[in-house]
Amino acid sequence: MIETDRLRLRNFRADDAAGLLAYLRAPGARCFLSSRLADLAAAEAEAIRRASSDEHVAIALRGSDRLIGDLFAMFEAPDTYSVGWNLDPEFAGAGFAHEAAHALVSHLFSSRGARRLYAYVETDNTPSRRLCEKLGMRVEGTFIEFVTFTDKPDGTPLFEDTMQYAILRKEWTD
Repeated sequence: MIETDRLRLRNFRADDAAGLLAYLRAPGARCFLSSRLADLAAAEAEAIRRASSDEHVAIALRGSDRLIGDLFAMFEAPDTYSVGWNLDPEFAGAGFAHEAAHALVSHLFSSRGARRLYAYVETDNTPSRRLCEKLGMRVEGTFIEFVTFTDKPDGTPLFEDTMQYAILRKEWTD
């Protein structure tokens, strides 16, 4: 568990289902459409699945322990992590995403031996792009028509332009 001034980063629990459903019933970012949850039963199953994985980190308010989002850190041998975040829109704009992501990045570099972290962000996801930049990540490139999460109205895939941001441990200033 990692604590910040306002947040607790911890493992998921079964009782996080309602909070998970709050922001995954209708994901705001297209990259999370495959994680969409239909009802509380699906959210309970997902919370239990995430509880069994170190890749998923729950973002909870420190005082109430209420789930407000999540982070992920997927390990790639020998020393790299793919990172990302998803925040309940009700809590957007208050700096929670930065506070949580900053704590995760710091933890990965200081405690997990990470040498390099990277994140994929669709070009039109301005809040995530700003967060990457605020964390000190640099753009390594843009992949044109890289991935699809949904279809256009005519049924053909909508391919996303995706930026890759990254930061090395030696570039990190905590």
